[in-house]
Amino acid sequence: MLNFFRRTKKQAPKPNRINEHSLRTQLTDANALNVIKVLNANGFQAYLVGGCVRDALCGVKPKDFDVATDAPLEAVSKLFRRSRIVGRRFPIVHVRFGRDLIEVSTFRQSISDKVVHDDRGMILRDNAFGELHEDAFRRDFTTNALYYDPSNDEIIDFVDGIKDIKQKRLRFIGNTRTRLAEDPVRLLRAMRFSAKLGFAIDPEILRYAKESANSLEAVSPARLFDEFIKLFLNGYAEVVWRQLRETPLANALFPCCDPNSPLVLAAMRNTDERILGGASVTPGFLVAVLLWDDFCARSHDQATLEDDPAFATLKHQQSRIAVPRRFGTFAREVWLIQERLHKRNPRSLVRLTSHKRFRAGYDFLCLQAESDELMVPIADWWSEFQSADESQRRALIAQLPKAPRKRRRNRSRRKPTESAPEESS
Repeated sequence: MLNFFRRTKKQAPKPNRINEHSLRTQLTDANALNVIKVLNANGFQAYLVGGCVRDALCGVKPKDFDVATDAPLEAVSKLFRRSRIVGRRFPIVHVRFGRDLIEVSTFRQSISDKVVHDDRGMILRDNAFGELHEDAFRRDFTTNALYYDPSNDEIIDFVDGIKDIKQKRLRFIGNTRTRLAEDPVRLLRAMRFSAKLGFAIDPEILRYAKESANSLEAVSPARLFDEFIKLFLNGYAEVVWRQLRETPLANALFPCCDPNSPLVLAAMRNTDERILGGASVTPGFLVAVLLWDDFCARSHDQATLEDDPAFATLKHQQSRIAVPRRFGTFAREVWLIQERLHKRNPRSLVRLTSHKRFRAGYDFLCLQAESDELMVPIADWWSEFQSADESQRRALIAQLPKAPRKRRRNRSRRKPTESAPEESS
């Protein structure tokens, strides 16, 4: 791998320059183009790079616009008022325009003593900056190493990324095992790009699924939550989950989840449908689904009754994926409302329907009913109850099985004590 990069640096390969395309009409983000214009005006090279170029070439509307430049990070930060340098592993500059955020990175070297690795080969810190062609060979996939120069409407390709896009193939730049050792999250990214774009993953990448799954333990749980959002809340969760469960990655992310659970697959499909329909989604609901089996197991384990099983479930998961408190609380409330939905206490039915998590709990119940026949009558009952008028609700309540009456303990009446006979005087 080192020889590969050294040879690349010495030869300074000439890229393919493509002028026949339609990117000018697709890469029209005014803020990103303004960043490039300002950098160019100050004597720096600057290009759109990565996902925005790839997606535009694939006919997908780009969402995020990244800029690569030869300008030092400090120089970039000084040129833009609302900007700051962020990141420890890979420092970049965030440039803000209202709610929009443009990420600006300085070209990185292919190989340098400033790139710090751990004993597994994972990159801990990369402060090695270089030239454009070196930056191309430092990127992960060939399809992500394409640069677009808006000043002359030209695509710059050092690594045959255009060819791989035409062939719908995801392939690493350089040695596959080394690239995954540098960052095991790259395999999750491969799954995501494959689902999003319909690309085939290079079989060489999948060969190292087990190694990458084990290496995820060394990745920050907070970073894995960010990747969780990208994997499952972008409209292709079902495809991603089907891919993940064929590898050890599913249990590497959720150790106590059954990858083949019908409930999980139904939830992924439901999430995609909601996103497609423009409905709101929350990570908390998927967290509730993915950790449901673990919560149920802990709830029925007599040894853990002294603790809060929901708290124990969420705490255990935190070592893998750091679920923010608000989403963990959402999941916990969805779990706890299930018992009330099952019992259907007539005295609290109306109050239960006004609970802030009633709708999420009801949706959760309906998903369970898709794969568990025992849940169907309960889910159907709640569906009717919500749309029923007052008389219909009384009829539905009358159908509920009567709860067995608790026997009242008869208090033994104390017999009045006989008064002692008066003593004669």
